[in-house]
Amino acid sequence: MSLLERAGLHLLHRFDPETAHGLALRALQLGLTPSAGTLTSPRLRTDLAGLVLPNPVGLAAGFDKNAVALRPLSRAGFGFIEVGGATPRAQPGNPKPRLFRLTEDRAVINRFGFNNDGMAAIVARLRDRPRDAIIGLNLGANKDSENRAADFATVLANGGAHVDFATVNVSSPNTEKLRDLQGKDALSALLAGVMETRNALDRPIPIFLKIAPDLSEAEITDVAEVALASGIDGLIATNTTLDRDGLTSRHAAEKGGLSGRPLMDKSTDVLARIYRETQGRLPIIGVGGIGSAQDAYTKIKAGASAVQLYSALTYQGLGLIPQIVNGLDTLLERDGFANIADAVGTGT
Repeated sequence: MSLLERAGLHLLHRFDPETAHGLALRALQLGLTPSAGTLTSPRLRTDLAGLVLPNPVGLAAGFDKNAVALRPLSRAGFGFIEVGGATPRAQPGNPKPRLFRLTEDRAVINRFGFNNDGMAAIVARLRDRPRDAIIGLNLGANKDSENRAADFATVLANGGAHVDFATVNVSSPNTEKLRDLQGKDALSALLAGVMETRNALDRPIPIFLKIAPDLSEAEITDVAEVALASGIDGLIATNTTLDRDGLTSRHAAEKGGLSGRPLMDKSTDVLARIYRETQGRLPIIGVGGIGSAQDAYTKIKAGASAVQLYSALTYQGLGLIPQIVNGLDTLLERDGFANIADAVGTGT
């Protein structure tokens, strides 16, 4: 991390987390953040459900909810970017405060509740997106919707033409009863509607399903079965957790989803289990607790074809991205892998 970036993070941490997040997005828009450009190599270039990625390190949904910083983020070194979640109608989310730094734990708790500008505003920005980046849209449902399952298809129908992939997000813990849609019958019906909408697009795009890290063994088996039967293109493991084991920070008892370092082992375990359940037939994006090249490599060896991160940027800044990408290249070379695809699942 450069001295300038260190000073910038120190300044941001003097503000409450949600204000700091807004300032970080503004700094991106003004060109005040590191710009690593495209980071790639023959070892890192990979195919993810038909998407050709320059490298397998992506930005998770939630950082740029409203697609307001697409161009600077496309130059930050990420192999792909996911924006959102977007809901059919704009909604304010849960009352503030709703974002908390757990500095001692290198973690974050949020209970945003799908606050966003709504699909019309987000899709308008996606129409003007940079064309040399891989960009996906996280699909959400309105809190007061009478048919949440239909909301996912609605957002896809409106935004699918302007993105390279979409993610069905039924795993956020911050919208009441949303995770109930991960049940076998409900999930099957929801994905059937989404896939029907995807197949009707002029340019059908890959569909991913994002799952929670708090699933039981039986629930993981059910999700794997539904995922394989539905025709979706991949999985994202995992979203944030409700678990609070081992935390020491003063905000540890706050309600919401926990992300960051404490999620690493739990999310990687779910990733490895879903990889085994699907027998490697679906690509998986590994998310949760990544803060180093070794963390990313651990996810890949557990079964991830690509990875995403977000919370670590709170503590290490965008300069972390080239560190992880270049470090991952070095680790693959050290272990004799000609391409990242050859390393997927080798640790299971």
